Amino acid sequence: MGRLAVIGVGVMGEALLAGARRAGFDDVVVADAAPGRAEQVAQQYDATAAPTAEAVEGADLVLLAVKPQYLPEAVQQIAPGLSAGAVVVSVAAGVTTATLEDGLGPNVAVVRAMPNTPALIGEGVTAISAGSRAGDSALEVAEKLLAGAGEVVTVPESLQDAVTAISGSGPAYLFYLAEAMVDAGVGLGVPRPTATQLVAQTLRGAAGLLAQDDAHPTLLRERVTSPGGTTAAAIAALDAGAVRADVAAAMRAAARRSQELSGQ
Repeated sequence: MGRLAVIGVGVMGEALLAGARRAGFDDVVVADAAPGRAEQVAQQYDATAAPTAEAVEGADLVLLAVKPQYLPEAVQQIAPGLSAGAVVVSVAAGVTTATLEDGLGPNVAVVRAMPNTPALIGEGVTAISAGSRAGDSALEVAEKLLAGAGEVVTVPESLQDAVTAISGSGPAYLFYLAEAMVDAGVGLGVPRPTATQLVAQTLRGAAGLLAQDDAHPTLLRERVTSPGGTTAAAIAALDAGAVRADVAAAMRAAARRSQELSGQ
């Protein structure tokens, strides 16, 4: 599969590196700005540690997993050492392929990716978008890289802000809901560890049903909601509180913020 360079091995970078190893990438070089971090991760994943500028030399594929505020410096460091025809996959939120292409030069294919934190356990979903010089082969190698961390979907780059609002930020919405459900359970007298276990498995099971059943989410909800029953009472309370509208407003806010980051 050629040499992979991973620039930035924080939480997400390490998660995607672990996925890449599961996907069969065995020639891996890692770099990180934090002292000692690259060496630690390299030892754990049987990779090689190197300074950022040197890590990309000879790499066919580069995963840029640094935070957006550090990306300009990283781009400046790696641009001189990139091989012609290299594919660079960036997971920096809000940073467009055009911005990266300007910094990396004309001989590099850029793919923008938006993963989410369930990648940490190999259950993530990542949306990828091709830059102007990234053809089918670049998307294919990016998909191979990211598939080890979960599912991969290809979308036009114009939809990346919406993807950020759906799946990029989405785990936080469920964690927020889980917090509220656990706290409410405790308020009803259930011990917190038991409430947490009940909520976690309920969310896991419900997500599994949603992923495996072809039925629309509305139908799945209706299967649980008997007329005049307990679930119907709960849904009525949610509707009275305009929860559906609040979810839509939250996602629009996330998409707007992603657009703002793209313009910075």
